[in-house]
Amino acid sequence: MDEREIQTDPGTEKGEKESWSLFEWFQALVCSVLVVVLLFTFAIRLIGVDGLSMVPTLQHGDRLLVVNSLLYHDYRQGDIVIARKESLTADPIVKRVIAVGGQKVDIDFSTGTVYVDDMPLEEDYINELTLTDEGTQFPLWVPEGSVFLMGDNRNHSSDSRSSRLGTVDTRYLIGKAVLLLYPGVDSVSGKREFSRIGLLE
Repeated sequence: MDEREIQTDPGTEKGEKESWSLFEWFQALVCSVLVVVLLFTFAIRLIGVDGLSMVPTLQHGDRLLVVNSLLYHDYRQGDIVIARKESLTADPIVKRVIAVGGQKVDIDFSTGTVYVDDMPLEEDYINELTLTDEGTQFPLWVPEGSVFLMGDNRNHSSDSRSSRLGTVDTRYLIGKAVLLLYPGVDSVSGKREFSRIGLLE
């Protein structure tokens, strides 16, 4: 029996390799898009700051990276969070957690001092002392599963001092802001302070 060599067309082999490379590239692209979609659906979100209630920590127009409440739900005092409660506004609001469930909050509006569990808070992040009373009665005990929120720009912030908002059930929290990705225009200098980009505390 004659042994015959089967020869392949180099052009055909090259075409198959190119087709396979194109398929692999397309598959990688689809997987990457799917990962990004899942990440931004269940893990993180981008939120823009609207207003000046968190000055000086945050400025109007800041873009924040927010860890979704599905991943981060053990909220702590000092966390900067995004909340949604339509009794105050239909849009998400950015505030700081002042107290969590089981803690006592009191405010002396004559001195501008905030107390949590009868201890005055050291608040080096605020714009000015807390002098504005918005209707909530103090002292106040935060219900379990809720948080007490305030803006850092205390006298220009609608927050848990308002009877329209009050304490906020953690189910209304979208997540915790962890990173300033892009700065808005500073309300004092009128410029974008890119040195502010980074982790939020």
